[in-house]
Amino acid sequence: MLRITTLVENSPGEHKGLVHEHGLCFHIDTGRDRLLFDTGQSDALVRNADRLRVDLNGLRYVALSHGHYDHTGGLRPLSACASGFEVVTGTGFFVDKYGVNNGACQFLGNDFDAGWLKQNGIAHVTISEPVRELVPGVFTITDFPRIHPDEIVNPRFMLKADQGFVADTFADEVMLVADTPRGLVAVLGCAHPGVKNMLDAAAARLNKPIHAIIGGTHLVEASPDSLALTLQYFAAKNIAVIGASHCTGGAAMGKIAAAFGDKYFHNSTGTTLFVE
Repeated sequence: MLRITTLVENSPGEHKGLVHEHGLCFHIDTGRDRLLFDTGQSDALVRNADRLRVDLNGLRYVALSHGHYDHTGGLRPLSACASGFEVVTGTGFFVDKYGVNNGACQFLGNDFDAGWLKQNGIAHVTISEPVRELVPGVFTITDFPRIHPDEIVNPRFMLKADQGFVADTFADEVMLVADTPRGLVAVLGCAHPGVKNMLDAAAARLNKPIHAIIGGTHLVEASPDSLALTLQYFAAKNIAVIGASHCTGGAAMGKIAAAFGDKYFHNSTGTTLFVE
């Protein structure tokens, strides 16, 4: 049985002893292998894992969806209490990321670089191929075709390159997909390249329908028309479980809840999704 536990998310769940923060961290247990997808922004994942009796020893991989602080900041605290895992990132992950508003720049990137990983003996691999099986039944997907014109990256997201600031297209974005008898379970970080683009890529490359999605969809910035198209897409694809959270935004989550009823749940800190 596949078991996905949300160690960190923006909002508290029913377990009030857990720490919530703006960010995401998922512990994925396939019954054979265990891995993390994202690490939140602090040591919250370590504290919450202890309270949820989630063992962080023996992790095979720590896959990071993209190089924003709220998805990668927990790696340093994790490395202080667990070892032996390999860090997985997409192409361009270590390029400094910024938010730029009216000329004001704010650093949004990682608090570590490739040199820090090497100094601390942490193995690292960059995923460049469109699909790779990390462990049996769990795949990384990256390099997403941008086929839905309504899914536009906010131009405030920038990269600091040698020639100055350039638009961040989130070429480093990675998603995890678990293959189950019910269909594919898509685990999303922020879905900056567009949630529809990403789900289309996963379904096409693995030749299976999407059964469930969990994580951030970045619909917080979607226009009303784009949000309507996304809801139509979820319905047309007959997605059975929608555990939206993080950058989905309250208004979009309300629309999803109204449209899909008990197919939707708010994926808050401490939530566990079981898929047989």
